[in-house]
Amino acid sequence: MTSPQSSKSRQCDLSHCGPPRHVAIIMDGNNRWARARGLSSVRGHRAGVESVRAVIRRAAERGVETLTLFAFSSENWKRPAAEVSALMELFLMALKREVKKLHEHDIRLTVIGAREGFSSSIQKHITRAEHLTRDNRGMHLVIAANYGGRWDIAQAARRLAERVEAGELTASEIDERSLDRETCLADEPPVDLCIRTSGEQRISNFLLWQLAYAEFYFTPLLWPDFNGEAFDLAIDDFCRRQRRFGMTDEQIEAQGA
Repeated sequence: MTSPQSSKSRQCDLSHCGPPRHVAIIMDGNNRWARARGLSSVRGHRAGVESVRAVIRRAAERGVETLTLFAFSSENWKRPAAEVSALMELFLMALKREVKKLHEHDIRLTVIGAREGFSSSIQKHITRAEHLTRDNRGMHLVIAANYGGRWDIAQAARRLAERVEAGELTASEIDERSLDRETCLADEPPVDLCIRTSGEQRISNFLLWQLAYAEFYFTPLLWPDFNGEAFDLAIDDFCRRQRRFGMTDEQIEAQGA
């Protein structure tokens, strides 16, 4: 991996793939970071917020169009009640304090997931945040909260079934494109790069449909240690790859000729 340089001056090697339009991140390792320092899990999650800020800034500087962050999975409700409560407080605090900064930087915010699972206060602030930033034209920040990839696909299938029942669509007309249009990220470019921190190498029910042809980047860094420079390294690694989408090397080279 190359060493970091100025984020705005860096360019991807065009002999390989171009810079990613859509980056998705599984932010993992807050608890382990805290345990290694003798701190509570809450302190780890608070430290992780600083990494979120740093990565949002760097992604915007690097020209990423859409940044999707896995903040809270549908399975995370199984964690200890005190930790879940602290996570909800952090989420609400971020919605109250951070959205104005996003708006000032022309960043649009969207939250995907089963938001009815959250308190009425959190739901209210999600709606306010999305309304405030809806006309922004900078980077699109997507927060996946109470989200699961299987849930997303099931919801899309249900909506298609409802359209069939209503006579708007026939079963034979259902294809990949029609299902894709019903998923949470239907209006976004496909995920180009998925980053996971903490050394784990699994998807964990994140964007199962959207990651079909994504490149993966795994780093041993725990999320609170992942900063703008670490994000640069992930982008640089992506830029050195050749994406085939089922084609051979010869076909790819012929396209670039």
